Amino acid sequence: MTRAVLTTLILVLAWLAWSGHLETQMLVFGALSVAAVVAITRRMDRFSGADRDEHLGFRVLLYLPWLLGQIVLANLAVTRIVLDPRLPIRPRLVRVRSSQRTATGQVLFANSITLTPGTISLDVRDGTILVHALTAESAAGVENGEMDRRVSRLERRA
Repeated sequence: MTRAVLTTLILVLAWLAWSGHLETQMLVFGALSVAAVVAITRRMDRFSGADRDEHLGFRVLLYLPWLLGQIVLANLAVTRIVLDPRLPIRPRLVRVRSSQRTATGQVLFANSITLTPGTISLDVRDGTILVHALTAESAAGVENGEMDRRVSRLERRA
């Protein structure tokens, strides 16, 4: 129940900040939208059959600045490739080991890979992630294991 209240509060604040409308009709539409989203997500949680791995908590906020830095660096690398008249791409598929213990950790790792330009997670299976990399450098960046270690650290209980 606490999760639904927190979700509702966050959605209401986001809606108010982004819409900028305080007219009665718009507030009613906003409230109905928030109620529908909360109801749908509660129903999805109830019937998904998956365990919730909510133990990542606020540690994710410590990971985000590093991830954003990696996204910026990868954007610059892809920009250099695209602007180079020779278009020096050497696409490849690589399998990287995922040391995360939970589904949430594996999804966070796979999504982090996809968020960094030049790499896309294609498949998560049996403790490995199949990654399409645009260049040898982007493949090496995933294979070096730094992102895997950082995401795995998030799973450790405090």
